[in-house]
Amino acid sequence: MTNPSPNEPPAVPGHDCPLCPRLAAFREAQRAEHPDWFNAPVPDFGDREGRLAIVGLAPGLWGANRTGRPFTGDYAGGLLYATLAKYGLAEGEFAGRADDGLALKGAIIANAVRCVPPENKPTPEEIKTCRRFLEPDLKALPNLRVVVALGQIAHQSAIKALGGKLPKYRFAHGAEHRLPSGMLLIDSYHCSRYNQNTGRLTPEMFEAVFARAVELADGSAPQMR
Repeated sequence: MTNPSPNEPPAVPGHDCPLCPRLAAFREAQRAEHPDWFNAPVPDFGDREGRLAIVGLAPGLWGANRTGRPFTGDYAGGLLYATLAKYGLAEGEFAGRADDGLALKGAIIANAVRCVPPENKPTPEEIKTCRRFLEPDLKALPNLRVVVALGQIAHQSAIKALGGKLPKYRFAHGAEHRLPSGMLLIDSYHCSRYNQNTGRLTPEMFEAVFARAVELADGSAPQMR
């Protein structure tokens, strides 16, 4: 696949993308059960001219798979969008709907896997297959400087999409990585309901990651810790 040039929209999976048979079958089952849902590969959301990208895992069944916008309609989005708003990366009021008028400024959200997986667990092959969309997607962002990876799968997929090699770059909450291209990647635990409810991820921990990411993206903190 040829990588797009900056400012050129990257390749995206089609509405009926057949590349992952298990995910396609699950998607068809959801279309039959919930015909009013989005039920398709979920596109990126945000500012393609921004310096910061957030990579998540995959659409949630009752979240992005239902609404068509990343982290919208389920528990995880509340903390994410509140944090983005706190650091000036979101404008408008987040109401958990794709039509709530929320907009991102200086940031964009993408998922490592674009289709909802059963039990929120994509297989390694599905993650690898969907990287054909994540890689050119990130490379097409002309001003991108920093990527925040939400969870270990997002970390691994983003590292590979940006030209790094595992296991040289190990996942840890708050870890910072400079990739061969010069891109910076910061890890965070995923803002899932489970991680929040168990205290593995607190709002303060999450906010610290984004405070640092904004510093690096703006160039006000050029040195990595």
